[in-house]
Amino acid sequence: MAFKVKITFIAEGEIEKAYNWYRKVNEVFADEWFKGLMNKIATLQEMPQRCAFAIENDIFSEDVRQLLDGKTKNIYRVLFTIREDTVYILYIRHSSQNPLTKNDLDNLT
Repeated sequence: MAFKVKITFIAEGEIEKAYNWYRKVNEVFADEWFKGLMNKIATLQEMPQRCAFAIENDIFSEDVRQLLDGKTKNIYRVLFTIREDTVYILYIRHSSQNPLTKNDLDNLT
């Protein structure tokens, strides 16, 4: 079964923020990073359940999984949930960022 993948407004903002930061440092790397991340996210069209539950899973009202993208110190966690035939990308977090807390979620609404 092929799943649809939708990126939420919050996740789009996090991707844009990271891309713009990388772009200030190295435009070529920024473009490669963005393409790589989007390609990795696209793999969620097939078997998104293969991904482990995110460390933040307990603070959400539904199951939240994570897909890892990157190498060594530059790893991003793609937090997502599955609803019927659609994968929703909720957040993009750099591995150096602390896990989300309930307070973080409350402040977003």
